[in-house]
Amino acid sequence: MDANLLNGNLGNILNLIAAAGGLGTAAMGLVDALKAFGGGPSNFGFKFIKRAVHRFSPSNAGGAAAFGWHDIEQTLRANWINGVAEADQKAKAKAMIHLRLTKGDAAELAGLTGVDEDMLVSVAAKTTTGETVTPAEIAVLGQFDAVLTAVLDEAYERADQHYRNASKLLAVLVAIFLAVIGGWIIYAPGATDLWGYFKTSSFVLALLVGASAAPLAPVAKDLSSSLQAAVSAVGAARKLGL
Repeated sequence: MDANLLNGNLGNILNLIAAAGGLGTAAMGLVDALKAFGGGPSNFGFKFIKRAVHRFSPSNAGGAAAFGWHDIEQTLRANWINGVAEADQKAKAKAMIHLRLTKGDAAELAGLTGVDEDMLVSVAAKTTTGETVTPAEIAVLGQFDAVLTAVLDEAYERADQHYRNASKLLAVLVAIFLAVIGGWIIYAPGATDLWGYFKTSSFVLALLVGASAAPLAPVAKDLSSSLQAAVSAVGAARKLGL
């Protein structure tokens, strides 16, 4: 390892921050590029949405329907992988589950959500025929919507959290791998003593840089600017004898 790399010189520190930020950006770019392979990291978190949809899947709703639960699941997965706005995804999920609120499924959906079965079946029947629903039936439909909205909100929030955390962890692992390989190339180009590299301070530095690269990438520029401003302020204070 270059003895001057961490000697406290501001230029070296700024270069190290910039290099780590660039590495983090490259790692996140590689992780994002994995989406080309079956959605890649975009699949993280979708299990929570799938679980929520299946919660509203009546046992008698098989694949024979024109737009069954499998179709709903695949549509929601396509929206999730493509990064459609979360509010739009929730609205579409809710609308498609409402499409299944038919006379045949209403009784079981009522049991799944804990609302009055007769009222929900009546609402489903009247929706099909265009009849006017009563205030009591509207209230039951509102209860059904409240449960549906709560379940979908929880599912999408947990899915988003899982996706962000898993993607960040994957980016950190990619950055560490790239940093270790880069350190090896710089430490001993053309050498074969890999175990010897693992025992050096260069390997430790590569691990530290790789582990911090992804979190540092979004703030690397601001951190460098702040550090420069802080050093300038300290230098000005010393000149004034403070």
